[in-house]
Order: sequence, then C-alpha cells, then structure tokens
Amino acid sequence: MKTDHIYKIIKSTLILLFLTLSTTLMAQQTIIKGVVTDLRTHETMPAVSVSFDGTSIGGTTDVQGNYRISTDGNYNRIKVSFIGYKTFYKDITPGSAQTINISLSEDRRTLNEVVIKSGKKTRYTNKNNPAVELIRKVIAHKDQNRLENFDYAEYQQYERMIFSLSDLSEKFKQKRIFKNYQFLFMEQDSNAIGGKNLLPVYMEEKLSDNYFRKSPYVKKQVVQANKQVKYDENFVDNEGLKAYFNRMYMDIEIYDNNIPLLGNQLLSPIANGAPSFYKFFITDTIKDVSPQLIELSFTPRNTTDMLFDGKIYITMDGNYAVQKAVLSVNKHINLNFVRQMQTTLAFEKTEGGRYRLSQSDLKIDFGLNKNKGGGVYGERVVIINNFAVNKPRPQETYSGPAQMIAYNATEKGDEFWKANRPDTLKPGQADIYKNIDSLQTIPSFKRTMKLVTLFVAGYDNLGPFEIGPVNTFYNFNPVEGFRLRLGGRTTTELSKRYYFETYGAYGFKDEKFKYFFSGTYSLNNKSIYSFPQDYIRASVQRDTKIPGQELQFVQEDNFLLSFKRGDHGIYTYNDIFRLDYVHEYLNHFSYKFELKAWNQAPTGSLYFQNIIAGQPNTINSLQTTELSMELRYAPHEKFYQGKLYRTPIPDKYPIFTLRYQEGIKGLFKGDYNYQNVTGNITKRFYLSQLGFADVSAEGGYIFNKLPYPLLDIQHANQSYALQLQSYNLMNYLEFVSDHYASINIDQHFNGFFFNKVPLLQSLKLREVVSFKSVWGGVRQENNPANDPNLLQYPVGGSGKPITYTLNNGPYMEASAGIENIFKLLRLDLVRRLTYLDHPDAPKWGVRAFVKFQF
Repeated sequence: MKTDHIYKIIKSTLILLFLTLSTTLMAQQTIIKGVVTDLRTHETMPAVSVSFDGTSIGGTTDVQGNYRISTDGNYNRIKVSFIGYKTFYKDITPGSAQTINISLSEDRRTLNEVVIKSGKKTRYTNKNNPAVELIRKVIAHKDQNRLENFDYAEYQQYERMIFSLSDLSEKFKQKRIFKNYQFLFMEQDSNAIGGKNLLPVYMEEKLSDNYFRKSPYVKKQVVQANKQVKYDENFVDNEGLKAYFNRMYMDIEIYDNNIPLLGNQLLSPIANGAPSFYKFFITDTIKDVSPQLIELSFTPRNTTDMLFDGKIYITMDGNYAVQKAVLSVNKHINLNFVRQMQTTLAFEKTEGGRYRLSQSDLKIDFGLNKNKGGGVYGERVVIINNFAVNKPRPQETYSGPAQMIAYNATEKGDEFWKANRPDTLKPGQADIYKNIDSLQTIPSFKRTMKLVTLFVAGYDNLGPFEIGPVNTFYNFNPVEGFRLRLGGRTTTELSKRYYFETYGAYGFKDEKFKYFFSGTYSLNNKSIYSFPQDYIRASVQRDTKIPGQELQFVQEDNFLLSFKRGDHGIYTYNDIFRLDYVHEYLNHFSYKFELKAWNQAPTGSLYFQNIIAGQPNTINSLQTTELSMELRYAPHEKFYQGKLYRTPIPDKYPIFTLRYQEGIKGLFKGDYNYQNVTGNITKRFYLSQLGFADVSAEGGYIFNKLPYPLLDIQHANQSYALQLQSYNLMNYLEFVSDHYASINIDQHFNGFFFNKVPLLQSLKLREVVSFKSVWGGVRQENNPANDPNLLQYPVGGSGKPITYTLNNGPYMEASAGIENIFKLLRLDLVRRLTYLDHPDAPKWGVRAFVKFQF
C-alpha cells in the first residue's frame, strides 16, 4: 500500500510538471499567419518566402497566398521576400499568436539599354554574352535537375482546374436570366487576368499519389480523390469535357525541350537550342536569399514565333537550377483565341541540394476579340507535397497502367476535401459545385443547353434515346437521287452495358430502302467507349457505297459530301453482317476479331463482267465470308473520352496496327478463299519551331487469285473536302492492287514563315504542305488480261478504261495550303504528279477542310 501511495504521488507530480511546462512553452511560442497579396493587383501570391528575420525558420505561401510560421525563439521581426518584389519587414510581438496580412510592391529595377556614342543601339549577340553563358550552364545541368535523375521518387499532387466566363459586362450580369442567381458571379480585381466579373462554369479537383522509378522506367499516378462539376448527361459529356480541358492544360515541364500548350509545342527557354531562338538578359541579382539567384529575362528573337516571354531565376550554388519561372506569350504569337497567358512555376530544394517543382499556376484568358468583350478564363493549379526520394516501393506499386483511379475516388465528400486540400479556396470557389447544380434548374438554361447540344453534337436527346446526327438527314447521289435518312442511338440513361444504333434511309431515284442496326454488349460493366474496351457487337446493314470507301455511314453520310467532281456514279449495293469482339489491355495493346459476311452488287455506271467463251458474261453479285484479326499497340495513347464516342488525341508516340483477313469459301455462301495482310504505322513528329509532321506508312499483300473488287482499292476522293487519309486527285476505283506500300506526310509549319511577312503576320495564317504516294501492282494471276474468267476492269461511257494497276510506278500527289483561315478553315492547292494521261485525271484541285484549333 505504501509503495502504491508513493507511485500515485510521483505520477501526479509528473503530470503537474508536464502541464506546467506545456503551458509555459505555449505561452512562449510565436505563431504568425496571414495572407500575402500584390499591392497593385490585390491578387494573392503563391511561393512567397516568409521567415523570422536573421534565421532560416519559416516557410512559403500556398497557392492562395496563405502562410503560417512558428518558433519558440525570441524574435521580433519577420522578413517577407519574393523575386521581383521589394523585401518587406514587419515587427512582431514575440510569444503570441498574430495575424499579419502583407502586400508586396514590385521592384521595378530594369536595365537601361546600352547605347554607344554614335547613338546606335548595340546589336544583340550570343558571343561574349554573360546571359547566354549562364543559360548554357543551365542547359548543361538540366539532366541533373530533372526528376528523372533520382532512382526513386514519390510525392502527393493536388490539382485544381477552374473555367469561367470572363470579362463580363455589368449589362450581361444583370440579364433577366440571372436575376435570382447573382450568387453565381465572382468578382476580382479589374486588372487581373479575366477581368472583374467572372461566371464560373466548371471546376475539377484531383488528389493523387505519384511514384517514379528510373530503371526500368515507370511513372505512375494513383488518383485517390476526384471531384468535378457535373452537368446533365443529356446535354453535356462530362468525361469528354474533363479530357478536353486536361489536354488544354497539360503539365508545364520547363526542363523539356518542348512544352505543350493548347495542343501546340512551344520551345522551352532552357531547351538545348534556346540560345538560337531567344534573347537573354541578366536583369537582377538577388543576394538576400540563400542560395543567391540570378534573374534572367528572355524574349523571342522573333516575337511571332511559338516561344515564351518571361523570367527565370537561377540558383548560384553550382546546380544552376531553376528556382522560379514566370512564362507568358506576347500578343503577336500565332496562337488562336488567347488574350493573355501566364504560368508561374516554383521549385523547392530536396535532399542532396537539388530542386524539384513544388507549385505551378497556369492562367489563360480566351476570347474571340483579343482586346475586349466576354471570353473564357481558365486556371490550373498544381501543388506537390510530401516529396521523398530514393525510397523504393514493392514491385506491385510500379506495375499496372500509368494512371489508376481508386474505386471510391469520386465519392469523397466535402469534409475529406477540407481536410486534404493543401490550400484554401478563394471566396466563392467552394460554392461552384452547388452553384452549377442550381444553374441547371433554370428552365431557360435547359433550353439553351438543348439547342447547343443539337448544334454541336448533332443529336436531339430524348433521354434513353437520341435522334441524329442531323447532318445526315438529307443527302443526294447519282444512284439514289434525293436520299432521306433518320436514325439514332441509345444513351447511357438506358444502359451502360447495352448499346443500340440504327438508321433507315430511302432513295427517291432507285426507290429502295436502306437500313442499319447494331447491338453491342459490354463485357466489363463499363461503357463500350470507356478505356479499356471489352465488348461484343453484331450488326446488319443494307446500303450503297463507293468501292474503296469504308462503310461508316452512321458517321460519314454527310450532306456536304454530296457535292463531287467528275463522274462518280460508281456504286454497289451491299448486304453486310458483322460480328466483332474487341478487347483492350491497360498497356494500350488491343486485339479485335471479326466475322464478316458481305454481298456486293454493282449499280449506277458500275458493272461486274467476265468473258466466257469469248462472250461478255454479267455477274450479279460477289459473296465473301471472312474471318479477321487486328492487333493494335498505341503506347501512352489518350482520348477525348465521351459517353458515346472516343477520339484519340494525336501525340508523339507511334501507333502500330497489324491486320490479317482470311476469306473462307463455302462459309455462309462465301465464294473465295484468300488471305490479306496489312500493316500500318502512324506517328506525329514535333519539330520545335517548324511545327509538326503527321506521318503514316502502310503496306499490304493479298494472297490467292481474286476478282478486282476484292483486291485493295486505293482510297480516292472526288469530293471538294480535303480528306487526310485519301488521295484527293485520284478518281474512284482508279487503282487496284494485290500488293502495295504507301507513305503519307502532312507537315504543319504553324505560321513559321508567314509570321515573318508583315502583310501576313496580322492574319495569323499558317502554312501546311503534304505529300502522298502509293507503290504497288497486280500480279499476273490477278490480271484480267491474262485470264478472261476474272472480272474485267470496267470502262467508261466513252469506252476508255477507268480502272488501272500501279505497275507503271507510284501514284503521287502533293499539296501546299493555308490553314487557320478565320481560325477554322484550311485550303489546299493539290497537284497530281503521276498518271496524268488517264482519262478525266485532274492535274490540279482545291480542297477545303474545317477544323477548330488553338
């Protein structure tokens, strides 16, 4: 009992001592917090250094300009510093908690232009230029300052993207539609990017764990939480919207030679060849930070090139690392719809003294009019925390696809986001999600969205079924005359696993009905358009087509394609049954199996005819049944992903496709045995200041003896629309082959030459050239001249042949064009280079192509 009593006394004494000590320590601790803003614009400032004067104790502001520092020491002043701003000092009261908001003013020290006695400006040169010598040291040290220089790295990343209607007038704000919804608007300083009045329309947040391994190379992201503004699925494709915005606002990797921006590639100021395209100036030395920094300003040698303006701050500790970067583009750059752009990158020192990206903030203001009027303002913020290096994880951490999404990522509530956001949202931002929900209850907004959806997507949504596309309702051609068509498809409101598509059409000249119907079943309980695909589809179709043109009437039966040059009455009636199975893997390898039974009968001016006993013999139709397998590998492929579509995004990675077809005689009345092997490689090459080139190479070989309609019919185009994968001055059915190889090069210069011509510069026109060629031929066994039992090549009304082989050399055509006309239109002047002696072979042609691009 005595021992127990002594123990209680000791325990009570220790507790009392602990409480006394804790109270004393808390009483002595100094806690300073607040917000740092720009004195002129009143915008909050991220990455500002705040410390107790004379010490290294402190931190930096978050993306919203908030800071919090604390110490047990007896310090009576804080120091606030930021590159390009005057250092600020503020007296504090030691041993207490205080809130101190700070406004920093710009340090407008600049270098005066050097002038020699004659009054002439000195000519900028790289030779003996200390700024150029410095940037070359930065370039030489790039590899050691990249993430890829670590053996292992991991970090947590927070991303936030916000889009708003910007620079809205007070008149717009007071429109009757918004009378009871003034809470939707956000106000900011009128000098800020985007102007005073903003109407937020989209917001997305993402929190992810990221893992890097140098060898074997792996860079993996695991999305733990994802929150997105959701619009009514009947009107807006939320997944497609997310993919499009994320493509526009990609990561800014300053250590890469080229930086993606709005689908374009801009040369980095620290690219290997940067001194040839940029002018560099040392504009300041910052000595009151450790390590000391050199402020290096840069500007394009030619202000119309796809380059940045801005400043980078270089550490003078032997690493020559970028500690901060501020990038913008000038108004002369050939970038559509961009009024202003600014991105700020902040870097922090890691273990070993290297620097890594800690924050980035990309802001862009878009508008049809670059000077005034409403537009769209978008901002993407990235914050990187918990950075650790050289801590290898188990193998399963690095396995799997480059991006994985946690099963409950979209289910995280407000409390989770409040606890896990590394910064705080600006006033009004936290309400965007619920405000957009409220906006969608306005009847006039619903009516507007319905009209926009019909105009943009071409479908009228009726809930589980939508009618369209509207541009296919009317069409005409020489065989059918006036053609009316009505179709539609089911939506995910009916089912995500079952999907049906159909149309019916009638030609008033041939007085025949046509139809299409398909049913698809998803095997992985996801939309059939979601990656990775895993589905089975059956379809039947009865319709017309031009030989050599793919049967994709559901998408391609467009009214504008009714207008064609020359004689284009070469058609077939087709009855097709297809059964497909498609399976994709997470590494973007996929395979497809297909069973196809196809009956084709000539119509219009086309006929199938052979020679029997010296006399012409008419063949009514050809019947084939084939099994095929297609293998496709598209590493790192990304999509504009929608609920009812999926469009690949062009990128630098190649796409490989291999297809094998086996014709089986006797199966479902098939008349022929044959084998067909086709291979294709496509790739986009980014050429820095010279734009980019899309290159496609393909080859094919058919085994066995076949009539010409079953050989490879080269893709021709007699419409006035430019078709990128067709030969635009080749006539329909002009060339057939049983073996061929082709090359297609489409080079976009993005205005590199036009921008240097004063008269053209303001028009923002862009140059494009292309070259297409196909080599091939027909073996003796498939030449109807050697075997009258084969179908003979057709002849035109004048008795001259209309179908040929490629045995006399390659077919070639080239074009030179202007794109970005009215920011939408591309016009090409096309020249045919070979086989000019063929009847009705055009030597020149003008073709048009419409495409929205930045």
